[in-house]
Order: sequence, then C-alpha cells, then structure tokens
Amino acid sequence: MHWFSRLFGGARRVVELPPAQRDALAHWQQLPATDLNAAHQRCRYVVVDVETSGLNMRTDRLISIGAVALVDGRIDFADAFQIILRQDQVSPDANILIHGIGGSAQSEGIDPATALLSFLGYIGKAPLVAYHAFFDRAMIEKAMRQYLGVELGQTWIDLAWVLPSLFPDLSDARTNLDDWLALFAIENILRHNAVSDAYATAKLLQVAIAAGNQRAVVSPAAFVRLEKARRWMSQHR
Repeated sequence: MHWFSRLFGGARRVVELPPAQRDALAHWQQLPATDLNAAHQRCRYVVVDVETSGLNMRTDRLISIGAVALVDGRIDFADAFQIILRQDQVSPDANILIHGIGGSAQSEGIDPATALLSFLGYIGKAPLVAYHAFFDRAMIEKAMRQYLGVELGQTWIDLAWVLPSLFPDLSDARTNLDDWLALFAIENILRHNAVSDAYATAKLLQVAIAAGNQRAVVSPAAFVRLEKARRWMSQHR
C-alpha cells in the first residue's frame, strides 16, 4: 500500500509518543491478523464513516470517526464507536452546518493521538467497510501518519463497488449511499453524523452479505475479490 501513502501524505513521519501511547500502539500492532477467508457469519466487520473539515483529502482535516461492528452477521447497538478529534482550528460555519459538530465540540475534543489509539483499540485487525471507502481511508491514514507515525494497513471493503456486482440489475442509476439505502428501505436517522451513517451502512452490509451468500461470495476475501474484479472491469471498458 505504499502508493497510497505517497499519494496522501508522503513518507511516514517519526512521531515521539509518551510511553503509555507507545505501549497501546505496540499492543495493537501485535494483534493477530484476521482470517479473511472465514465465513461472513464468523467474522467481525467494522463499518466506518468520518466527518471532516472539507472534501480535499490533501488539505482538510479529520474531525470525527464513527464506527459500528457487525459480528457474526449481527449489529449490536452497544458495539459502536464515536469520537471527535480536538481541532486547533475550528472548521468554517458552512462545514459545521453539514456535520453538526460545533466549534466548542471541536476545540474541546479528544487529543488526536489518544482518539486514534482508541479507534485502533476498537477495530482491532477487523476488515473495515465503508461506502466510497477511498475518502474515509485517506483521511484516517493521513491522521495516523500525522499523529501516530504509522500506517493503518487494514483491509478495506468498499460497498460502492461490491453492491453493483451483487445487484447488477439494480445498480444503473444508484451511485451514492442514499440511493442504495432508499432501495432497501434503510433509514438513516441522522445524515452526516458519523456513527449514524456507519449504522445505516452496516445495515447495507447485511444486505450485501445475504446476497453474497446466495452467490458463493461468502467471506471478506471474497468481497475483496469481487471489488477488485468490478474495478478492473470499470477500467477496461
């Protein structure tokens, strides 16, 4: 994944962390890798969404991470994660109107390194899922390099590519998350709230798993292969 680092942030920074944070980071790094060939119903997926100061992946900042776990095919309302990273510079009012995280909440958020270590503790080595995952991944990876000096190196699965492969007859006019949520009558209680968006996307992941099981796409690794095939077809039309 070195190309990803070069594209969004360059070489890895050397970051001096206090001992407790170094120990927490080392603990996460030493966790065993997830078996991506295990069946969906025996896996823990973590669905991720972020809120940021804007849409420029190079210059904008990560403000909030929301995540919801899908374990053995089920969503546990208690198994969710949300955190606001403290901002030295509050984002503009127009940006706040989108995600609803006010200036006080941003300036009084959690120390970024502490917040990211909490996120790592939550996700473990589970595969990460998002809709249009490239943006979420880029913003999280950039923050990881800036505040922890590490690469996340996690497996990501992008439902924006997986769903059209599983539902080819339904995908022509559906290119955004809201279209797919409407198709399957999935309610998003608070749009542009990171954990609410993650929860709605987790419901969509359940739909994808059910469809995948009917088509022998039965594991995280199978989702990864399906996504790669869809991307290849898109590039070679």
